[in-house]
Amino acid sequence: MVAGVSPVKKLGEVSKAGIKRVNVEQKDRAQVTLESIGEAVISTDREAKITFLNVVGERLTGWPVREARGRSIEEVFKVVDATTRESIPDPMESSRQQHRPGHLPGCCILIRRDGGEIYIEDSTAPIHGRGGKVTGSVIVFRDVSEARRVAEEMMHASQHDFLTGLPNRLLLEDRLGQAIALAERHSGEVAVLYIDLDQFKQVNDSLGHLVGDKLLQSVAERLQEQVRTPDTVSRQGGDEFVVLLQEVKTKADAQVVTKRILDAVASVHSIGENQLYLTASIGVSRYPADGVDAETLVKHADTALYQAKASGRGCVKFFKPAMNARAVYRRSIEEDLRRALGRNEFQLHYQPTIDLKTGAIAGVEALLRWTSGSRGVVTPETFLAVAEESGLMLPIGSWVLREACRQAASWLDEGLPAVSMAVNASAIQLQDANFRNEVCRVLEETGLSPASLELEVTETVLMNLPERALAVLQHLRGMGVKVSIDDFGAGYSSLSHLKRLPVDILKIDRSFLRPLKEQLDDTSIAVAIIRMGRSLKLRVVAEGVESLEQMKFLRAQDCDEAQGFYFSSPVPAEQFGAMLRKRQFSWKLKSGRLRGSAAEPPRKTG
Repeated sequence: MVAGVSPVKKLGEVSKAGIKRVNVEQKDRAQVTLESIGEAVISTDREAKITFLNVVGERLTGWPVREARGRSIEEVFKVVDATTRESIPDPMESSRQQHRPGHLPGCCILIRRDGGEIYIEDSTAPIHGRGGKVTGSVIVFRDVSEARRVAEEMMHASQHDFLTGLPNRLLLEDRLGQAIALAERHSGEVAVLYIDLDQFKQVNDSLGHLVGDKLLQSVAERLQEQVRTPDTVSRQGGDEFVVLLQEVKTKADAQVVTKRILDAVASVHSIGENQLYLTASIGVSRYPADGVDAETLVKHADTALYQAKASGRGCVKFFKPAMNARAVYRRSIEEDLRRALGRNEFQLHYQPTIDLKTGAIAGVEALLRWTSGSRGVVTPETFLAVAEESGLMLPIGSWVLREACRQAASWLDEGLPAVSMAVNASAIQLQDANFRNEVCRVLEETGLSPASLELEVTETVLMNLPERALAVLQHLRGMGVKVSIDDFGAGYSSLSHLKRLPVDILKIDRSFLRPLKEQLDDTSIAVAIIRMGRSLKLRVVAEGVESLEQMKFLRAQDCDEAQGFYFSSPVPAEQFGAMLRKRQFSWKLKSGRLRGSAAEPPRKTG
């Protein structure tokens, strides 16, 4: 025993030292823990003075702990509302006052010491001492800037077109709804412009989707340049755009914008080495005259667009209630067309082409007719355009090709004279990847010689076909199939274009023969076409011959063949077969009638 030191006192001193050592160890362990976690930690005393920052806290705030200690929390931890930019006071005050954990308001920004900004999320809690008394507070927060950026990108992607960056259908509906609400409050108007690019598919097919995408981006930029900041340009998909015009005062205001848009789209687009021209069609609806909700306005603008496209390229149509009835009728036609094939409602009628030198039937054109079970006879003018626009021309065209070839082979099997069977080929068929194989398959299955088949393509379609489709026609010609340009002269073929096109036959558009009925002197265009065709060694056929005078004129000009009601209207297969059986067709020079033709004059049935 040490002299002068009681055993009890010595034991007490040892106990205090042990407790002090344990406290230090606990404090060190807590320090290491706080420095190791991935979130920032700041603690304060009861006066909201900073007592501690961990390493992450130093990095995010930009304040070293040695400089931050003793400063007010609001000096080191500056937080503002991301929307209002208003300062948020000491976020730990409520935790100290209410003795419970808390959080900052949503969407907060921490202003770093260097002025940089980061989005943060946090939680706060009071620090209790012995006896439960609050001695300070602690806040734990983390940087959510990257997470917020990703979330914003995802939100933007969900509301914008990936190719052009324009608002998509979803965002347009939201903005249109807001515009309608604003217009309703202020008794204003809103206009919706539905825009479709007229020749875009041809660019895609001929130059590829990469060029097509860049062209869409060029159009998007030009559309944005033609509208005001409050307005919205949206891409609906494909080559369709919708423009929302806010605060439109009159119809004339919308007309001014449509004129600017048409001019902007029509100007040349320089895409790489390509100089591209195209036009647009526009349908317009207005609030409140044409609808009081977003869905109705877009629908009516689309209906007006359909009427604009039906009127030709580069047209603008404002919605009218009567258009709804036409749109409903068109949809009903489309629905019945989809069922017509399965119900065997289609038939082919056949119109002869006459050799003007011998009077013999040189060929026949297959013309589609539709007798609907519910509508009766539906004219081609009514349903062919609907078939083209709805994509139904592919299955219908396939049926026509097969049925015409089957009928031509059947006549040959009966021992009737061989005639060339002409079948109209649409743009959508010619650009279908399977068209060539389909023609080959039909010829093989029906046993018809390729030389007995003629594919008729309108001048406008032929001039706009991509090289790939022209190559298909060239391949079929190599097999012996003939190709004719229908309605020649109604388009814009030049002689240089004509020389490079894969064609064998030139069919003069009927409009150039109409003046011959009353004024035989007005013949220059028809004569020029006949001479041009003969100089290119093409067979020339005149369509729409309806009078003796027209026929005599064509014979005098050495036109090869003629077709029209003067000779025969389109007739069913049985009646045409009867015409072929008469065999003897020659000119009766005095009357101009053909021996062997039907006794009754032909009736114009379409």
